[in-house]
Amino acid sequence: MESLIAALREQEEAARFLAWPGDFDLDRGDHVEEVHLASGAALEGIAGDGAGGTFFFCGEGGEERPILYADSEGGAALEAVGLPELVRLLLVAPWWQSCQTFTDEESRGLETEYLEDMPDLAARRDRAAAALGLDLPGQGEALARLREVATRLGQDFVLIFTPEGHPYEPLFTV
Repeated sequence: MESLIAALREQEEAARFLAWPGDFDLDRGDHVEEVHLASGAALEGIAGDGAGGTFFFCGEGGEERPILYADSEGGAALEAVGLPELVRLLLVAPWWQSCQTFTDEESRGLETEYLEDMPDLAARRDRAAAALGLDLPGQGEALARLREVATRLGQDFVLIFTPEGHPYEPLFTV
C-alpha cells in the first residue's frame, strides 16, 4: 500500500486543500524551537502551518504513529493517532484549532465563516478525500475524536521546550 504522504505529494488538489484551508504544509516540517517529549519518545516533524506551528509524528514506526501539533506560542496537543485520522480531521474541520468546545454547533458556525470566503469548500474537500481514497466522518464525530485524543490520550504526550525544560501549555482544556 502506498503511503499517505506519498499520495499527498502526488495528488495536487488534495495537497492544495490541506495546505489551505487545512494549514498543513508538508514542506514546513521544521519547528522553530528545540523541543522533545517528556517521555523521551522520538519526534519527527512532518508538516507545518502558516503561523509557525509544526505537526510531529511521535515515537517509532510509520504513518500510524500519534501526531502532536505544537503552535509557535508554546501550546501543544495530540491531534490524531495516525496520519489518516489527522488528514480526515483537516478535511472535515480545517478550523479545528478554534473548536474549543468540540461541538458540532461550534464547528458549523466556523464552517459558515469559511464558506463565506470559500463557497466551494465542500466540493474541494470531497474531491481531495476521493483522490486520497479516504471516507470522511461527520464534523461531530471528527471533533469528538479530537477531544478524546487531545484531552485523554494526549496526557502521555507532553512537549517540552528543551532549553528551559518547561512544558508547552495544552491547546485544549475540558
